[in-house]
Order: sequence, then C-alpha cells, then structure tokens
Amino acid sequence: MVAGEPVEGDRVELVVGAVAHGGHCVARHDGQVVFVRHALPGERVVAEITELHRGYLRADAVSVLDPAPDRVAPPCPYARPQLCGGCDLQHVAPAAQLVWKADVVREQLHRLGGLTPDEVADLGVTVEALPGGPLGWRTRVRYAVDAAGRAGLLRHRTHQVVPVDRCLIAHPAVRELPVLAAAGRRWPAADVVETVASSGGDVTVRALAGDTATVVDGPATVTERAAGRDWRLPAEAFWQVHPAAADALVGAVVDLLDPRPGESAWDLYGGAGLFAAAVAGRVGPAARITLVEAAPVGVAAARDNLRDLPRVEIVAARVETALARRRITGPVDLVVLDPPRAGAGAGVVRALVGATRRAVAYVACDPAAFARDVATFRSAGWRLAELRAFDLFPMTQHVECVGLLLPPR
Repeated sequence: MVAGEPVEGDRVELVVGAVAHGGHCVARHDGQVVFVRHALPGERVVAEITELHRGYLRADAVSVLDPAPDRVAPPCPYARPQLCGGCDLQHVAPAAQLVWKADVVREQLHRLGGLTPDEVADLGVTVEALPGGPLGWRTRVRYAVDAAGRAGLLRHRTHQVVPVDRCLIAHPAVRELPVLAAAGRRWPAADVVETVASSGGDVTVRALAGDTATVVDGPATVTERAAGRDWRLPAEAFWQVHPAAADALVGAVVDLLDPRPGESAWDLYGGAGLFAAAVAGRVGPAARITLVEAAPVGVAAARDNLRDLPRVEIVAARVETALARRRITGPVDLVVLDPPRAGAGAGVVRALVGATRRAVAYVACDPAAFARDVATFRSAGWRLAELRAFDLFPMTQHVECVGLLLPPR
C-alpha cells in the first residue's frame, strides 16, 4: 500500500462506487477518479493501479476486503486480473449482471442522451436474458496467436496473448475444436484463428495471416437459421454471436415498428438482410424496401439470401454516402438503423429526421453511442418512445438495445 501520488503497480485501498460504462465501477483515491475492474458497488477492495491518465486511474481489484452480496466466484480461471480480458462480469451473479447493464443504459441515456430522470424512468429499462444461460453461448470466437504459435485470448486493453486451454463462454462446438495449445496445436504462420459454430450445424476454422485467410477446417459458407429462414453466408460474414440473438432482435424490431401493408422501409447497415426480410414479410410484396450495406461480403450475402424478395433493393455503399449522394431518397415510412459500435453519427441522424415519416427502430450494440444519437434525434424534436434491452453477451459488459424513435406529434 502506498501514500501520496500512485504509480503503476501500486496498491491502494478503495471503497467502490457505482457501475460505469466499460465493465468497471467508479471509486476515488485522494480525490482522483479510479475505474476499477473485478469489483462491485459497495465493496471495500485492495486495487492494483494498471494505468495512469490525466484526471483518472485504472485499476484491478486484487483483494476483496468487504464483498458485496452479489459477488460470486468466477467460473473461469482466466477471468482474473492480469489474465483474459474478454469477460468483465464473471464475478457478478447472473441476475445482478442484468441489473448492472440496465443501470449503465439508464446512466448513458441521462448523461449523454439528455433524458431527464423522469423520462428515463418512464422507459422502464430492464435487460432481458436470452435462453441458454451465461456460459457456452458464443458461436464465433477469435483467438489471437502469440510468438510461440499458441492461440489464446487477449489481456484487457493490451495485445498480450493469454494462452488458454478453453473458453467457457464459447459454444460447446467451438470448445471441442483442437485449436488451442492444450490440444497440442500450434499456429506458427497465423496471427489470428477464427472459429464459427453456426445455428445450422456448420463448424469452421479459419487462419488469418496479414491479409490472407485460409479455411483450415469446415465449410467456407455456413448456414444460420433465423426469422423463419435459412441464411447462407461466408464464415467471415457478420452474424450475431449468441444463438438466440438474431430472433430476439428481429422480434423486437418488428414489434416496435409494427410495419403495415404497403409501407416503405430502409434497412441501414443491413448486412445479410435479416431485418429487411422480416419487415418485407409484414409490408407485403408491393412495398418498397431498400437495404444499404458497405461490406462486400455482406452485400453479396444479402443479394444471395434475398433473391426471393425482388422488391428489396440492395445498395452497396456506406450509409453516409448513400444519403449524401442521394442514392437513397425519402420520404420513407420506416427505418431500421443498426450501425456499428461507433453509432450512426449526427449526419446520418439528421438525414433520417428529414426523410422518415413514421418511425425508426435503432439497434444499438453500444449504449454510449446510442445515447449520443438519441440526443441528436431529440434536438430535432424526436423522442425515444420505447426501449428494450437484451443480454446478448452474458459475462461481459456488453448489452444490446432496441429503441423506438418517433417524430414530433
């Protein structure tokens, strides 16, 4: 334990405060903010300083002096300080993880989204668990490879590879793959090993070295099943990693938008076309639907999988470009907005405000980016009318939100 100005590696005693976005809690040491991992609100811990920044510190709780009631023993031996950084919340009871994530969503909507406490309370934010439990759900696992050719997972906020003998959140079909050093496997020519276990039963291993990818085992094209359809797509194409995620998100989007026969729709950042297909089933064969996707692999998958829906137009472009260059033009009745982790951004939101007549369903994988975009919608008079949140990533800090945004009455 140290007194005075801490340096990296020092240990300090802290009383832990509220949860914060990023998988940590907030504490203070001599008036300085400390973001503490492996802790719970209300605990008294000994924390090791891991990073020094102007105005704040980062630390890991290495000893718990007064544990919180929701603390549990992490089931994985690698979910510890200085080891794997993939799971942020294994020390938190599963039910309490849902509360943790709901608290983060509420805080981001208030602090970044500009909602009043009453407006946040009216949304009734809760996080819904998906079937299958907190372990064995991740159908796509990306292993880094160290200098000795061993596949493993990365230490938190570093490029340091932690060799592991298994990953407990990985789908059983992924855990059984002989890709790790414990199975005697080495990858001397690879930088990354990607594994996929699709809902259609395909299991694929790919090795990546620089810009070159090689299918080592299994099919190059896999089948996923969601929204009442089979989806054929390259193993490297984006797909939700939880087996129940695609259906949960489609159900939420359709319920919130309530598409009506004949309405037009945009599916922005549309990937293989999951939401476009679901909306098409509700608006009917004569309605106009436009899907915008930038990634070539996603565009190809959408064209292949939606060929039975000729009224779905597929635009290969960045969403910002498609809007700015009028490759898509309003008015449009409904929009499904599923941007990457950075969010849609003010430019896209302003364009949607000017083009959308009835509603936007925003699918968000980052509550901070979502809240910032909600603030932009609100500045134009729109409101966040409903919100659903899902625990698509148990044991981690990540949470998925689906929000319904409506124009001024």
